[in-house]
Amino acid sequence: MSSETSKYLKFGAVTVLILVSLGYLAYTGVEDSKSYYVTIKELNGMGDRAYSKRLRVAGNVVPGSIKRSGTRVDFLLKEQDLTLPVSYTGTEAPPDTFKDDSQALADGSFGRDGVFHAKGLQAKCASKYAPKPGQPGVAPAAEPAKSVTQNQSSGSSGMAN
Repeated sequence: MSSETSKYLKFGAVTVLILVSLGYLAYTGVEDSKSYYVTIKELNGMGDRAYSKRLRVAGNVVPGSIKRSGTRVDFLLKEQDLTLPVSYTGTEAPPDTFKDDSQALADGSFGRDGVFHAKGLQAKCASKYAPKPGQPGVAPAAEPAKSVTQNQSSGSSGMAN
């Protein structure tokens, strides 16, 4: 084998190794970031499958259930008549909109202890903070545009006909 052929084979082998490594990293990155959205009812019905997946679950924060302990926040999510205990230990503080009755989305895993262990938390403002239509601070609905036909005389428009 000539030295030039040997160089091409080495280059090809290194290229294949790099491409396989990048493919593996891309695949594992997608698998690690993939999460399934489930309702509290669906979570309760998943059985053992719930413990091995990264999940997202949403609901309303039960008033009076928020307990802060250092960087950890424990609270209850409610969906219809079901509740789910959640323990958030993410790297960031909960958002300012995270309050009683707010809608929250927890991202994490369901533990065998029956608690949802969240690493991510999103919250929307509670609807009671939004003004109702017709109250001050709410713009009225726009009226549909009206079709106006104007008869213009040659002297009023300033344009020649």
